[in-house]
Amino acid sequence: MNILIANLLSGAAKAKGTAVVIDVFRAASTACYAVAAGAARIIPVETVERALELKAAHPEFVVMGERGCLKPDGFDFGNSPTEIKDADLSGKTVVHATSAGTRGILAAMDSADDVLFMSFVNLSVTGSYLVARMPEVVTLAAMGRAGETPAPEDKLCAMYLKNELEGVPNVMDAIRSFVRNTPSAEIFFGASAIVPETDFDLCLDLDAFDFVLRADRSPEGFVELLPLGPGRGRLTPDATSGDVRAV
Repeated sequence: MNILIANLLSGAAKAKGTAVVIDVFRAASTACYAVAAGAARIIPVETVERALELKAAHPEFVVMGERGCLKPDGFDFGNSPTEIKDADLSGKTVVHATSAGTRGILAAMDSADDVLFMSFVNLSVTGSYLVARMPEVVTLAAMGRAGETPAPEDKLCAMYLKNELEGVPNVMDAIRSFVRNTPSAEIFFGASAIVPETDFDLCLDLDAFDFVLRADRSPEGFVELLPLGPGRGRLTPDATSGDVRAV
């Protein structure tokens, strides 16, 4: 397995083999919490306008996301694990529009053979998925801020997964402490806070979930994220074992 590290939207657009799109703060984390809250699928979109178009055409859809870290007008939820984790999304289709993560998924779909969406919260099960399939090339795409500026949490998440795949030890507590003191964390704390402080810990809750988020084309022509893993009815046997196959 040849593991490549790519950065930002430009890197995602050139991803080869299996692409793992990484957005810790907060798109991939929020997507996982939405699945845990019952969402049946997530439709990533590039723009706020596209999200609202889908909502208008399908009033039963739930729309979540951000621009400038804040919930756009007309959205049901922001791009926040704190907002999502206690919601009842049972069986719902969720439309997700963010500045980096969802755009990265769509960019990677044009170049990669397989596209996964990952944060620290579903890291180990994503690693198990890769080990079970052993793709020749894996591209870890760290999305950064708005897909344009590198962010330490995304780079560290990519390196953490690379280390896991290569048998190199990781220290998650050190990562949490380091990230807490970077500009990335300013949106959560103190006078510069603009999003829930609790999002910080929720996004860095290592292996909180045991499902992979994999992008595919829906019958309607959407790109959709579907959860694969224990309790989701789409992987057998346990996704944390070495022998994982889609059903």
